[in-house]
Amino acid sequence: METTPVKAKKPFGFYVCSLGFSFERCAFYTVKYMLAIWIATTVGKGGLGLTDVKAASMSATFVALTYITPVVGGWLADYWISPRLSVAVGMILMGIGYLFTWQAHSIGMVWAMIILVSVGTGLFKGNLSGVNALLFSNEKELNEAFSVQYSFVNIGSFIGTTFLVLLIPKFGFNFVFLVCALLLFLDAIWFIANSRSLGDAGKQPFKVDQRKFESAGKKADGAENAPLTAGDKKRVLAIILVTAFSVVFWMVWYLAYMPAYYYFGYGDGAAFLNRANWLVGSFKVPTSYFDSMNALTCIILGPILGKLWTKLAARPKGDMSMFKKTALGMMLVGVSYLVMVLADIVGNGAASVLWLAMVSFLMSVGEMIFSPLGNSFIAKLSPAKLMGLLLGFWPIAVFFSNMIYPAVYSLLKTSDPARFQMGYGILAAIVIALGLILWFSSKTLDKLETAE
Repeated sequence: METTPVKAKKPFGFYVCSLGFSFERCAFYTVKYMLAIWIATTVGKGGLGLTDVKAASMSATFVALTYITPVVGGWLADYWISPRLSVAVGMILMGIGYLFTWQAHSIGMVWAMIILVSVGTGLFKGNLSGVNALLFSNEKELNEAFSVQYSFVNIGSFIGTTFLVLLIPKFGFNFVFLVCALLLFLDAIWFIANSRSLGDAGKQPFKVDQRKFESAGKKADGAENAPLTAGDKKRVLAIILVTAFSVVFWMVWYLAYMPAYYYFGYGDGAAFLNRANWLVGSFKVPTSYFDSMNALTCIILGPILGKLWTKLAARPKGDMSMFKKTALGMMLVGVSYLVMVLADIVGNGAASVLWLAMVSFLMSVGEMIFSPLGNSFIAKLSPAKLMGLLLGFWPIAVFFSNMIYPAVYSLLKTSDPARFQMGYGILAAIVIALGLILWFSSKTLDKLETAE
């Protein structure tokens, strides 16, 4: 059994990359929340006054495109451009994109933002994780490193959906879009100014970066030109299968925000049914705190689960497999839907906001069990010459989930409690059943990871 110790101290470059995610995610999740609400808010309140179905569709398209473009960005960083340059350019393009919504009073300007932010995210997202991975020479450090990085991601999300959104009533949606743009420009300055702390990591395309092969336990000599072995192909298949199952998880995860906003939530428009009591004492909880609960849970669980995975990896039988972690995540998000249905039954139109906090908590625990480990999983299993591409492929699950969930939401949308409870209850049962199938199939699927 491998006994190489895992270092407790992380290089400063790790924090440079991780804080890069904090700035970017602060802006992204603030905009994600605002789009879903802003588009369905009345014009008199600073919104576009469209339907909640249109709002869900636009918000989903925004998220979806930012999760498919990293495939292209990863391919470019594999073969053609410096990953570090790619990250910096991506930050600047996202900042310019958010400037369009600062001045947006029409759907056309929103589309301009979506395109620019999607391209920028494609250059930024997977490649920054790839650069961060190159800072570690021991692959056993990666699970913990990426779990901690995930906490930095959610620190940004938490700040955005807890505090930035409070500026909306006083200054309006457009002003907050401007703040998001400035965050990305600040992010670019932070990353470029501290690039020396990254050493040589990410200076050259991933294909020719020798550290990558060392961190993956592969020989560098000729590795970038060698054909894929049978074992390589099986490991790529393992990555594809985990990604495919995670589509189900993310479809249900993103869908949960729509009933939270429009069925249980409140706002300035006919789309909001207000089926929950958002008062805690005399304080009216902002609907964005449904997002904040997710971020806070992830921040807390990141270091805890990171230590747990490192401890489990030291056992003779090793850590729980990625297939089992994905299955467990699916089952937990399915249970969160059962809580949502129970909240509507028990609350009878006045469910306490604490029920929704429990929904968000269960979703977040499910997310943290497997999602932060995707980058680590890929960094360890991917063939050297496909690392950037596969790091970009991991988020493609979110793309497909965001293409699917608006149609599911439109199908399940109702103001009838009985139909709501039946529809979302059936969906919960399906997701839990799929999680159980994956769990009991994992013994066979796990062999793909160790194939020679």
